[in-house]
Amino acid sequence: MAASQEPGAPRLAALAALFADETRASCLLALLDGRAWTAGELARHAGVAPSTASEHLGRLVAGGLLAEERQGRHRYVRLADARVADLVEGLAAYAAPGGGEPRSRSLRAASVRDALARGRTCYDHLAGRLGVSVTEAMAGRGLLRVDSGFSLTEAGFGWFRSLGIALGAGGGRRPLVRGCLDWTERRPHLAGAAGAALCSHVLESGWAERIGSGRAVRLTPVGVRVLGAELALPALD
Repeated sequence: MAASQEPGAPRLAALAALFADETRASCLLALLDGRAWTAGELARHAGVAPSTASEHLGRLVAGGLLAEERQGRHRYVRLADARVADLVEGLAAYAAPGGGEPRSRSLRAASVRDALARGRTCYDHLAGRLGVSVTEAMAGRGLLRVDSGFSLTEAGFGWFRSLGIALGAGGGRRPLVRGCLDWTERRPHLAGAAGAALCSHVLESGWAERIGSGRAVRLTPVGVRVLGAELALPALD
């Protein structure tokens, strides 16, 4: 059989092969919380032996999907950058067309699934029902345009300033505002530098908090009150 004449085909096939393993996919999804994990933590998360996890993580690092850090005896890995997070989230959305996640086999798994669906971080921005609701509320208030691609309005820039969130002018490698298809809600949530800045502000201000050690988040009573006043955010449960 003749080799492909498309110069990008070998690279695309190599990239696809990195995702074509359930253990590696599980690790990539866990790392969407934007934090660095040890190999041991990811091994326990994926339910595999530490040696198996290390082998898979090595492949992901070599393939450019993960970045590696060492502190003393500990080895940490994180997603290489926001583009990798976008790719993982996008593939997760595409992998569950119209049906969301498969039915959970245990009560604990169902609880984790439901918590992630209500609210989570997607790398460094808000996702799930919380992220989509914030995005749609911003659009409803005229802070965000979503009719022809995502863009902040003048009122949107002013709103960020009123919260004390400094936004650059954009133009870097990362867009200021971008829509990211939510893999549980099947609707876009706010990503890009503005989405990351808003997520950071929401967590640092105590408007939302992480649930356990994963990437599920929930609004605090303060967050319900503040975002209700700022955005007329509807109840999420």
